[in-house]
Amino acid sequence: MSALTGFRVVELAGSVAGEYCGKLLADFGAEVIKIEAPGCGSPTRAMAPMVADGCDGSALFAYLNTNKRSAVLDLRSEDDVETVHRLIGGADAVIDDGAIDRAAGWPQRHPDVVFCSITPFGRDAPREFANARSINVFHASGWGHHTPSHPDLAKPPLQGPGRFLADYEAGLDAALCVAASLFGRLHGGRGDSIDVSAHAVLVSRADCILGRFVTGEATAAGHRGDYDQAGPAAFFACADGFVYLYMTSRAHWLGVKELMGQPDWLDAFEDDWLEFSVTAEKVAAFRRGFAAWVRDRAKEATSEDAQRLGVPLVPVNGAADLHASPQYRHRGFFQRVDHPVLGNAAYPTVPYAFSASPARITSAAPTLGQHTGPVLDCIGSPRPRPRAQAAQLKPARASRGGPLEGVRVVELTKVWAGPYAGKLLAMLGAEVIKIETAGSPEEMRAYGGTDINHAPYFLSINPEILSVDLDIKSADGMARLRELIARSDIVINNLRPGAMERQGLGYAQLREIKPDIISVSIKMWGNDGPLGHQTGYAPCFAALAGLAPLVGYRGGPPLGTSMRYGDSTVGAAAAYAAVVALLHRELSGAGQFVDLSAVETLSSMIGDRLLEEALTGQRLEPNGNDHPDLCPHGCYPCADGAWIAVAVACDAQWQAMCDVLGAGSLAREPRYATMAGRRQNTDTLDADLAQLTASHDAEHFAYRLRAAGVPAVKSATSLDVIGDQRLWDRELYRFVSDHREGQRPIVGPPWRMARGQARIARGAPDLGEHTEYVLHEILGA
Repeated sequence: MSALTGFRVVELAGSVAGEYCGKLLADFGAEVIKIEAPGCGSPTRAMAPMVADGCDGSALFAYLNTNKRSAVLDLRSEDDVETVHRLIGGADAVIDDGAIDRAAGWPQRHPDVVFCSITPFGRDAPREFANARSINVFHASGWGHHTPSHPDLAKPPLQGPGRFLADYEAGLDAALCVAASLFGRLHGGRGDSIDVSAHAVLVSRADCILGRFVTGEATAAGHRGDYDQAGPAAFFACADGFVYLYMTSRAHWLGVKELMGQPDWLDAFEDDWLEFSVTAEKVAAFRRGFAAWVRDRAKEATSEDAQRLGVPLVPVNGAADLHASPQYRHRGFFQRVDHPVLGNAAYPTVPYAFSASPARITSAAPTLGQHTGPVLDCIGSPRPRPRAQAAQLKPARASRGGPLEGVRVVELTKVWAGPYAGKLLAMLGAEVIKIETAGSPEEMRAYGGTDINHAPYFLSINPEILSVDLDIKSADGMARLRELIARSDIVINNLRPGAMERQGLGYAQLREIKPDIISVSIKMWGNDGPLGHQTGYAPCFAALAGLAPLVGYRGGPPLGTSMRYGDSTVGAAAAYAAVVALLHRELSGAGQFVDLSAVETLSSMIGDRLLEEALTGQRLEPNGNDHPDLCPHGCYPCADGAWIAVAVACDAQWQAMCDVLGAGSLAREPRYATMAGRRQNTDTLDADLAQLTASHDAEHFAYRLRAAGVPAVKSATSLDVIGDQRLWDRELYRFVSDHREGQRPIVGPPWRMARGQARIARGAPDLGEHTEYVLHEILGA
């Protein structure tokens, strides 16, 4: 049985974010009924790449809508609207994207159903933001301004990997919220109304960075390099492609020296220079020397040699590399699917292996209206609602509400990805207990602060987390940990491969402690396979996952997205997988092992592009800010070094943009009169626009464009993001308790729940702050 078998979801969304949310639920067996308009169906059916003619020819739609059913109903018809209401009355959840104005009051009519609305800037955003595109959201969030890392300031910021990163991220958080709310509904019987802002989701993915900026503990200069790290991390050309090298420590440096054969020129660098004496001159000198050394070497062999020495050097993979990867083949990341129009192809699946209820693609995306008859026939038929068979709700230390209240999570994690998963679960109401010890505190406690309890990185990622001081290297500490696991629901770890097993905490041992435990493992490649032993950091994940080659200027080398991107996305995927496994346990009584691959997680953020190459055979390469359906689409210079991100979807919007610019001659230019003409002349169009936009104030210009119906935003700097009033009003930024100063701002959850919002008031814990609570109140010691 798949994890979500028995749940019915009505999908009213036609956006990439909404459809991706539905896909994540359908992947695990939920019955997702997609309501489509007569004639044209979902807007994504007409979006590139169109591999065949007609409404079933889009590879994007094919990727986003596997495992779903399609029913055609006209929501302009009162009769069909009433039919939808009857369908919702027998469903468990509804996904919408704000496109149906009248749907605003539907949660009140169906109080026992979980409604989730996913929009670019949230349900309460001004209407001028309603037509925002993915590039607008990406740049409003701050990620766009800081992509790529170490930028050439004469060139524009980029759109990020793929065309829909903002949509996939929003869809992932929406699926997490829906799954958590379905868990809450199993125990409370009530539905909820969830408001997910794609903008807030992307901002929240930068909590480790923004948490320090918003408190003033690190300086946000407003520069394009604000998200960068010091050091020589970069892409290097080699004999058969590119490699990516990431170095931050003395150990990495010593490994690189050995890898290169100890050439004399490296003697100019101190062994601890990466930690204490990084300068631009040293970075440039090292990059020159390393580029000369690696340029005639093969990327796979060099990477294997580096990994054996503990050096985070990896090959830069394209889609073809992923399809051929022995690791992806071992884990079954790609699955062959037969589509009635597009034929047979390898589809990306999910980045997590479930031991008891794995995800599978069981059917290709539906043809338009393929299931209308059966769907209408089932309306009014009795359907057993999913019921909890194995409820184990724990008494909370202090009731905070939230759909996961009563769930206990043991967190054996460090740095960012694992703690971010714990943070999201805590923000949904779970009790999350971090295991650490004074002799070996969580690594983030060592960075940037005055002491281990005042490290801004740690404080940014760990609000509402409990900390227990347990030395699990001692027999007594391990015994206490085993007792705690026996009284918990989920164990999350992102330790090095084999570390849990060596400590006697592998899944087999955890099952002996608690047979229905859910164990979530986060590793670079997953827990097994020919490459499962390797480790790395988020920029390495992105290079390995196929993202890096998609980011760069047309005809140029891969540049990759911001080097800070990736960890939090992996954490969000782990949180979603944990809640899905929790739902399965509630329904079946069975726990399981969840094996998450960080690299596969990031590949899933470009799943449509991977399928595109599989279907078309055309190699994916850096394409600047180009978009096959939108033009102009990109970033244009404005006054004072600012940039504006614009996405024009039709000829009417093009004319409106020319009107705002006062560019009558441009509007009359025959080359630019149609979308096809503009796309054919992208280079000259971008140059013409850059001359016209350069004198404008970016914020005011973007406002005027939006008022005229043109999707546009200023490319937000770090200063813009932390000062964004919309985010403060949504309480993405909020104040929590702080042991030193009383209150401190943090980055909170990017969702709003009408009924199930968890209270978030407590800041990150001091080390061992909750040891007494755990030992005496939970364990009764």
